[in-house]
Amino acid sequence: MAHAPCQEHDHAAEIAEAEKRCADAGESLTPLRRRVLELLIDQHAPAKAYDLLPQLDKQAKPPTIYRALDFLVRMGLAHRIESLNAFVACGVGACERSTIFLICDGCGGAHEFDAGHALVDLAAAANKDGFSIRRTMIEASGLCAACQQVA
Repeated sequence: MAHAPCQEHDHAAEIAEAEKRCADAGESLTPLRRRVLELLIDQHAPAKAYDLLPQLDKQAKPPTIYRALDFLVRMGLAHRIESLNAFVACGVGACERSTIFLICDGCGGAHEFDAGHALVDLAAAANKDGFSIRRTMIEASGLCAACQQVA
């Protein structure tokens, strides 16, 4: 239930879009940042930094991967799922809108979808209080369809 299975991905297009987004922002998708993004794209569930570390160059240390992950989150190429302390490649796009993650307690998968339409009332209520929401991320836990069938 995580990021769509690899056969549904156009890795080259995703990386090209990431490079374009970085270049447009005056940033660089360094080889390490690119590799971390590729690892996140290949994951079928949210990944912790320490799970990714063994798949990188032997010289990579935890602070290095955390800097790369922070960069990817800042650039809207990945999300940090707070409740899991894990990361997932952005499957919706530029992550400039509202995102909801449905996190399966059974298999650990996380399904992302754009929830801008679902949070109109929240934005309106915040505006009444003089608060302007830039981005919202909601995490909901439960069981995916496959895990419900097994249970």
